[in-house]
Amino acid sequence: MLTNALRGLAAAALLTLPFTAPAAADTPRVIAPLPLAAAVDLLPSAVESRDGYQRSSFKHWIDADRDGCTTRAEVLIAESRTEPAIEARCKVTAGTWFSYYDGVTLTAPGGLDIDHMVPLAEAWDSGASAWTAERREAYANDLDAERSLVAVTARTNRSKADQDPADWLPPLADARCTYATDWVATKLRWQLAVDEREHGALAELAEGCGQEMVDYEPAP
Repeated sequence: MLTNALRGLAAAALLTLPFTAPAAADTPRVIAPLPLAAAVDLLPSAVESRDGYQRSSFKHWIDADRDGCTTRAEVLIAESRTEPAIEARCKVTAGTWFSYYDGVTLTAPGGLDIDHMVPLAEAWDSGASAWTAERREAYANDLDAERSLVAVTARTNRSKADQDPADWLPPLADARCTYATDWVATKLRWQLAVDEREHGALAELAEGCGQEMVDYEPAP
């Protein structure tokens, strides 16, 4: 349960959300950092439904800026801890990537998946079913927030699949507070809802993650 101080922070954050004058609607604003527990309580609640979901509803790995690099390549380049090797047509062939879900370092991109922090099916369940195709495409290729897409080992990404934190957490225990923070920030960024089990799991995680702070920029 939130203390009065945390409730005050949560209320203040709600007042800063960009739902004011239309003139400000096109000006993204980073929401001031909040303790993870307070951020969890800002998440809208709703019953989830997967009716009508198809992965093809989210067009992804596009080349949004037409620089020759797909979203996957852009993430690999951005997250490599060394200068990546890039061949013709923006084919990333080598680099150094740290998969924070399981603490594994890789130098070959073939062993990596680009994980949607909140999986596409989970996003559909949580509100994206009502979005336009253009907004779902923007979500699936969100390069404007570091937390939205992450390069991780293929095995952990496929173990996670479309599960939320009530059913799956990173195998590396030290990664779980970061993961919960990233998950909550992504859901708040896109105003995606949580169901009762998911909220309970996130609230329980937050109790043991007292140092974690959540900040995010609402999606356009």
